[in-house]
Amino acid sequence: MDTLFDHVHAATRRTLEANGYEVREVAGQACCGALHEHAGDRATAAALARDNVAALLDGADYIAVNSAGCGALLKDYGHLLGTEEAERFGAKVRDVTELLAEQGPRPGAPIELEVAYDAPCHLQHAQRVQAAPLAVLGAVPGLNLRLLPGSDRCCGSAGIYSLLHSELARAVLEDKIRTLRDARPALDAVATGNPGCLMQIGAGLRAAGLQLPVVHPVEILDWSYREAGLYEESVKSEK
Repeated sequence: MDTLFDHVHAATRRTLEANGYEVREVAGQACCGALHEHAGDRATAAALARDNVAALLDGADYIAVNSAGCGALLKDYGHLLGTEEAERFGAKVRDVTELLAEQGPRPGAPIELEVAYDAPCHLQHAQRVQAAPLAVLGAVPGLNLRLLPGSDRCCGSAGIYSLLHSELARAVLEDKIRTLRDARPALDAVATGNPGCLMQIGAGLRAAGLQLPVVHPVEILDWSYREAGLYEESVKSEK
């Protein structure tokens, strides 16, 4: 996320603050270890987990995550490390959409878009977070939110599966790309909350010659808040 999707981090901070959260940056945090754990390197994943527990456990009420794959492992640190501290850490972890949905979220300005939501497996199945992303997108007036056939099925990214089993991953992805291509009325964007899914679906659309953006749900809420002038409002209130 830091390398390719830093703009999602910025949108995450802005939308959380617009809904009343105080967002803190905490020094000493490391990679969550999910990709290491996917690859069977549990020792490195556990070492990273211990670093994160030490850095983040007592720094705030919640630990906000905007990557479904990261969130799934962070919530499972208790199982990974087997300590009481790790259990408490996992209980504090929330996907950003969970935090936003808990506060409403507040609506923004109308944005008339046809948007298909595609559920990341690590969010819908591993974390059991299903309604919150829909609530975030539903807070955007004018947006027509659509759940297309297969929106609850894997895109083929699956952690590092797309690298280790590329042919099968592409075959899984092709069905999803056809559904997105054939949607009527035509789509303006696809929303999904995991970097692997963002890259996998985006690559599939580009390979198919489709100029259809793939974005994180908080990005669309962020656009709506910008149009509504909410960030100017927050700047004024700080003065």
